[in-house]
Amino acid sequence: MIYQNESSENTQNQFSAAIKELQIGKILRRSNITKNCGVPAYEVFQFLLLLVFRSRNLFRFLNSRHKDQAVSKNTYYRFLNDTSFNWKKFLLLLSGSVISVFDRLTRPERVKVLVLDDSVIKRNRSKKVELLSRVYDHVEHRFQKGFALLTLGWSDGYSFIPVGFNLLSSARKSNRYQEISDNMDHRSNGYKTCRESMLSKPEAAILLIRRALSAGIRADYVLMDSWFTTEPMIRSILAEGLDVIGMVKQLKQRYIFHGKFYTLSELQKFVCFEGAKNIFGSLCVTTKNGIPVKIVFVRNRNKKSECLYLLSTNCSLSDSEIVRIYGNRWSIECFFKASKSFMKLGTEFQSRSYTAMVCHTAIVFTRYIILEWIRRKQNDQKTYGELFFMFCDEIQDMDLTTALQELFALFTDIAGIVSAEITKILKCKVTEWLMAQPAFIQALFRDSCWES
Repeated sequence: MIYQNESSENTQNQFSAAIKELQIGKILRRSNITKNCGVPAYEVFQFLLLLVFRSRNLFRFLNSRHKDQAVSKNTYYRFLNDTSFNWKKFLLLLSGSVISVFDRLTRPERVKVLVLDDSVIKRNRSKKVELLSRVYDHVEHRFQKGFALLTLGWSDGYSFIPVGFNLLSSARKSNRYQEISDNMDHRSNGYKTCRESMLSKPEAAILLIRRALSAGIRADYVLMDSWFTTEPMIRSILAEGLDVIGMVKQLKQRYIFHGKFYTLSELQKFVCFEGAKNIFGSLCVTTKNGIPVKIVFVRNRNKKSECLYLLSTNCSLSDSEIVRIYGNRWSIECFFKASKSFMKLGTEFQSRSYTAMVCHTAIVFTRYIILEWIRRKQNDQKTYGELFFMFCDEIQDMDLTTALQELFALFTDIAGIVSAEITKILKCKVTEWLMAQPAFIQALFRDSCWES
């Protein structure tokens, strides 16, 4: 009996093809993700990567009737907990290779950006999770038990690719419920990752940007929300050679305008607010420590009586261009939503090991990258490039006049080799078609006649 393939099977086939096309096996080996014996690391990784499309987590799958398609449970958990694997390097190499392909598909003058944001991974029911900490959730405005997933992504306005992440614990020891495991080798990649999780959020963000740039990922701007858009952060990003576009809050910070210090609310008085426009205007000011910036005043669409403030370190950009570029920041919000809702970020594996959570996060990010690769491959226009033009050099374009005349000559030739009855029908149909055409087309066939 022949069974119809389900959509999940089709997705798994596309994933398997993309894994080979992106040469993920080589990237795994370059990131020290290998095994000396037993099931190859490539096969274990591929199984965990496709696990989300089986509608079960690892525990449920190993206890289902499909368990014969898997290997031992200990094989997977040893893979997740291996501290020698360098998952951050793997993600950076994979995203770099994909971005280099996407970069060639777009015009050089198209703006590319790095987007920086964080999201809370909740573990409120956990007690003994390694590096579990007390983090503040800006969405629910209260503290949670878990981690802050700091993420850096690349976008060209059409695709979003996660470049790196840091599953942050708390920099304050008083906010951490658990510390690093005592039996971890301090020379391993896992221990280095644990140490990085205790960095402050601005330090971790600059480290992510620096690694992305050192990997050859090109961008013009760094987009940030109001939490990251502070003067020390702006200065650190400018030192890396990138401009900043971010939203700023109306707090106590002051900007220098015409030699005097003003708050954001005070600067509004120098802008002509018109009720019909969503972009009220802009001012070129200087921060307290001398960084020239441009502040754009935008209407808050959720509460039209309020104003939003966008800051750009590139003062030559127009107001509308700053707003347009900053709109690309929303792609990272969509990424967080898709990763948590559809790819089981933070819920697929319930492990006490911090290394396993880093591995799980890298696997989820890899799923998103491959899905974006498949989407671009299916939707982008295909061409054979220079080979196509090489074979078309000697081909002349045929105009409409020549095409119609040759088509009419073809009917004439056919009429001479078929029976008289078919010839009569053919002549009648062609004559009816010709009489229904405009005068300029009829003029093309005045000299044409049917042979008897």
